[in-house]
Amino acid sequence: MEAARAAGIDFDVRRIGRVRSLEEAAAAFGIEPRDLIKTLVVRKSEGEHVFVLVPGDRVFSWAKVRQLLGTNRISMPDAAAAQEVTGYERGTITPFGAKERLPVIADPHLVGRRINLGGGAHGVGLTVNGDDVIRLFDATVADISDTPAG
Repeated sequence: MEAARAAGIDFDVRRIGRVRSLEEAAAAFGIEPRDLIKTLVVRKSEGEHVFVLVPGDRVFSWAKVRQLLGTNRISMPDAAAAQEVTGYERGTITPFGAKERLPVIADPHLVGRRINLGGGAHGVGLTVNGDDVIRLFDATVADISDTPAG
């Protein structure tokens, strides 16, 4: 919240407590799953990570992100490594106030929308304009997700 305040953008903070699923979180926040953004930490190489922002109703595309990053291999760090890089526990990760300023890749579904990102603690969300997030973090906007199968 301090980082969002320091950035001078319009945001709202909501606290809903712990939830068990993305759908449960979206319902508690009173938003559609597509507006609840998953912030993923992706390991490109040893010591090199990026944030990937994907709408809740879509799935992260390994192939699309590998192609965008120009590498044949990417991975998700384990929970301890993700916390070491970001300063946040899984489920609370946000680019705002992260321990390291990492490159950000944003799915185009964030453009022009009001979205909810992790707020750095379980059950806390920051509602912000997707365009502000893209601008603040100089995010690369690219097709990095797919519609879930089934």
